[in-house]
Amino acid sequence: MNFKNIKFTRTSVTALVSLSFGLLAACSDEGNPSTPEISEIENQNPAIGPGDPNIGNPGLDISSSSVAGISGPGILGPGAASSSSTGILTPESSSAGIVPPNGGNSVGTITPEDEEHVSNGNNPVITYSTAGASVASDNGCVTVNGGEVVITCAGEYDFSGSYKGADAQIRVYSPKADSGVYLNLRGLTLENTADAPIYVQMASKTFVVAKSETVNTLSDGSTRTKAHTYVNNSGVTKTDTTNAAIYSKDDMTFKGTGTLNVTGNYNNGIQSSNDLRFRGETTINVTAKNNGIKGKGLVDIEKGNITITATSGDGIKSDECTVNENDTTITEGKGIVSIKGGTINITKAGEDGIQAFNYVMISDSVSVPSIKVNSTGKGIVSENRVYINGGENTVTSGDDGVHSNLNIDFNGGFTTITAKKNDGVHADSTLRITNGTVYVKDSYEGLEAWYITISGGVTDVYGSDDGWNAAGGNDGSGNSTQTGGNNWGNRPGGFGGGMGGMGGMGSSSGHLTVTGGVHYVKTGSGDTDGIDSNGELTISGGVVVVECQISGGMGGSFDSDGTATLTTKTLLGFSKSKSEAGTSYNVSFNTNGYYGNANIAFKPTTSGSYVQATSQPSAVSNINSYAKSTTFPNGLIVYYNN
Repeated sequence: MNFKNIKFTRTSVTALVSLSFGLLAACSDEGNPSTPEISEIENQNPAIGPGDPNIGNPGLDISSSSVAGISGPGILGPGAASSSSTGILTPESSSAGIVPPNGGNSVGTITPEDEEHVSNGNNPVITYSTAGASVASDNGCVTVNGGEVVITCAGEYDFSGSYKGADAQIRVYSPKADSGVYLNLRGLTLENTADAPIYVQMASKTFVVAKSETVNTLSDGSTRTKAHTYVNNSGVTKTDTTNAAIYSKDDMTFKGTGTLNVTGNYNNGIQSSNDLRFRGETTINVTAKNNGIKGKGLVDIEKGNITITATSGDGIKSDECTVNENDTTITEGKGIVSIKGGTINITKAGEDGIQAFNYVMISDSVSVPSIKVNSTGKGIVSENRVYINGGENTVTSGDDGVHSNLNIDFNGGFTTITAKKNDGVHADSTLRITNGTVYVKDSYEGLEAWYITISGGVTDVYGSDDGWNAAGGNDGSGNSTQTGGNNWGNRPGGFGGGMGGMGGMGSSSGHLTVTGGVHYVKTGSGDTDGIDSNGELTISGGVVVVECQISGGMGGSFDSDGTATLTTKTLLGFSKSKSEAGTSYNVSFNTNGYYGNANIAFKPTTSGSYVQATSQPSAVSNINSYAKSTTFPNGLIVYYNN
């Protein structure tokens, strides 16, 4: 269902949006992050607006290698202009059709210091007791003051025992010229009543290693009574307050096969002002007042069994960006969540489940990740782009299931979404499906974007309003105020003045193209549309079955405000009234048998009087005459020849 009296031309909307691509969601200053190096911010993405649906990247000429941050025919990759940035995906970590950012360096590429560190046998051993910490085999880089342990150089440090107090802290202050600091947890319980139990002020890289068959428990105080003053690697004096139970100003990697329990009573559970990497088969349980895991520059997960409860914030978050006066833009190679394996269960997120300012990338490059998200806000969200190239992903959300303020690409994996009150998948600009399975079990509108381009994969969608809806810009769905909650209507130079307050009305622009794949769409009753475009509608390939329970209003199984071209022979629409687009045949149908023609057959779950098809449909008595069949995730089967 759309408000069809609202008309904007593509030219006028594009001109408005192209005035600026400033993303207004604030770059978080949690933890007083260090200023990005110039090399991190010199290559910015160009302004991207709704653009032209006839090219792979709306608003951009991707055929030109001079466009910073874009690569690959027909697919908007997270960036290809520079090979110098961190946070990059390797070719083997991307699926077919997706060109990884920046030409192929890897997010979390295994460097020598990431490899399993072999001890030389001279590790300092720190043991906690009720009296505080004691050290054996001191290497001259350990200072102990009650429960406070300060480490001032690279090496391996073993920790065990139990201690509670306002001074219960392991603090790392190691020159960046050194190699990494390894914190080997061998059965450690550390409860700090006033601060963070692990605090990295400065280090080349810090590794937190939960050793095999050990359980380690860390928790912080619910308030902060300490401010830390230190000199950073640039010689600048800093004053800092820890913002998480495990809090680092520099890169941090989690390894080991043991268990790590983290409770963030004050704010976040685990946080780095730079990058967080998860490399071991570690069992990590995080409970946090705000965000569960936050790597400002990058969260990169390859392995592990991670469970997160984030009471009032996001489950996993990366929000580094660049502020230029009133514009908030991407910092290249930063603001990324990359999941390449492991098991992630976000049992509760008070806001969004997984959120990244730049992009979220889910792929099967290390193993097939298993991701479960249960969120009050959006499930998987980015201010910029979402790429789902793999994984077994289950999202239950109070707001949109998968959301991007720009583009979403499905190129693999099996994604199940329940977003009863909002959109299953919503992209402010372009939604592309080239492979994988997208199963929207429940939603208000199943798939919604300015441009919907589907060339493959399997989709199974239920929307209580429209099943698929190609409509412009901000859908007004949800009440999120965090990074992922901003839309085109809130951006400088966008169409916020005319559209920002209209909620779900959106613009009557839209383009929907289907050239391949196998798809099932079902709607609720009322003024509902199965597949709806506020602009042009083209279905020239693929297998498409629609059940539209329209009762009153206009639209039906197929609806378009612009030119509608439905030519694929494997297309059926079942409804109680004629469809506005396509050819409707007066055929009474019920739930007792199959209906179709020589090209396609389907057994509907509803009854009605009209079937939309590209040739005369009727009851089908022999489904064995069809060469192919596909079973949708809901258990329904479509038979077809193509």
